[in-house]
Amino acid sequence: MIDFLAAAASAEAPPAWIQFLPLVGMGLIFWFLIIRPQMRRQKEHAAKISRIKKGDQVITAGGLLGKVVKVDDNYAEIELAQGVRVKAVKSTIGDIVPPAGSAAND
Repeated sequence: MIDFLAAAASAEAPPAWIQFLPLVGMGLIFWFLIIRPQMRRQKEHAAKISRIKKGDQVITAGGLLGKVVKVDDNYAEIELAQGVRVKAVKSTIGDIVPPAGSAAND
């Protein structure tokens, strides 16, 4: 019994960096499952928005569907209905709608 207690007392604690390995592992998992895919989606959205041109059908982040009439560096003028035009910040455009004739399930 005394040998067992002496052996337990003489055992050293693991190095401090080993205690941080689970936190580092969770950080890596968080990075690969959440942060990295979100950054990829943001890059794809920014690339899509930079390709907006006159005549494109777009959906704004608010859900309005319209046709792009004019585009500059930061803004896009969108015609929602005949004679109804709004000026929207390009980053608030949610998506570009493909032309009606190119539906995937025709």
